[in-house]
Amino acid sequence: MNIQQNISLKAYNTFGIDVFAKRFVSVDSVYNLQKILAQEKNIFLLSGGSNMLLTQNINKLVVYINIKGISVDFENENEVFLTVNSGENWHEFVVWCISQNYGGLENLSLIPGHVGTSPIQNIGAYGVEVKDVITKVEGLYINNSKKFQFTNKECNFDYRNSIFKNELKDKVVITSVSFKLSKKQHQLHTNYGAIEQQLTAKNIINPTIKDVSDAVIYIRKSKLPDPKKIGNSGSFFKNPVISSEKFIKLQEKYPTIPFYKTEANNNTASTFSYKIPAGWLIETVGFKGKRFGDCGVHEKQALVLVNYNNAQGNDILSLAKKIQKTILDTFEIKLEIEVNIIK
Repeated sequence: MNIQQNISLKAYNTFGIDVFAKRFVSVDSVYNLQKILAQEKNIFLLSGGSNMLLTQNINKLVVYINIKGISVDFENENEVFLTVNSGENWHEFVVWCISQNYGGLENLSLIPGHVGTSPIQNIGAYGVEVKDVITKVEGLYINNSKKFQFTNKECNFDYRNSIFKNELKDKVVITSVSFKLSKKQHQLHTNYGAIEQQLTAKNIINPTIKDVSDAVIYIRKSKLPDPKKIGNSGSFFKNPVISSEKFIKLQEKYPTIPFYKTEANNNTASTFSYKIPAGWLIETVGFKGKRFGDCGVHEKQALVLVNYNNAQGNDILSLAKKIQKTILDTFEIKLEIEVNIIK
């Protein structure tokens, strides 16, 4: 393994932040990763770089997870069980699944990053979360390089959350993720308005998984900037979930406020919570399309913060904090950052 010195990480994070790694190594096997973990105690793990904001140079050894490979563990007439190594590009994996007519991931098309980071924040889009199809997650403990295997339940998945963002943060590295996907009678999730509209526009009545994927790709491309052209990390904030009491008060003041009703325990309205689109909140207070030096809020999707050219990580973080304060002052809603801030 070749450990390099003073390597720019600009190409390794989708925000395009130009910070440097004092030492850098790319690992392409679990065996080599174990060797590194046994030798080095001060490391920084890097995968797709799609859900992070780097705010300074990294003085630790940066270990780039580049372990590739997809294997079929078991299949029958209706289902297939796959294990995918963590260094595989997420969208390329989704496209491959669709080419094999494996269903379950089509709504998660065009999400940036690698397979290994998908369970950490439980990536999701258009009514589907990756937890819906994950069967197990395997990896190594950083402190002793021993292997672990967690079932779906043991991952403690929640909205944009998992055990890997909490109890096991900075304690493990994921080496592979296993999935259970359908081979026939796919259960399509097309009830999100944007997908329905796109399928209708194409006169598609009985969509395939590829039709759904194509619709999602079209929608994402029309709303979200390409990280290869404008640095960004996709959705920067989580959509907040508020109580029914707070929602009723907000709706009185903002009758057109969009929402998704969630977590109903019975038919009593007070048991519902309401998920409010963070992008709508940000747009309503006037940040959409605003530029602040080399960073700003994307003109088509207010949920996305962007690096137009040579913004520093702290520039983007300062903008995020300004948005959070404005949302709190205006709506009394605490906007939570979804991206991992590396300080």
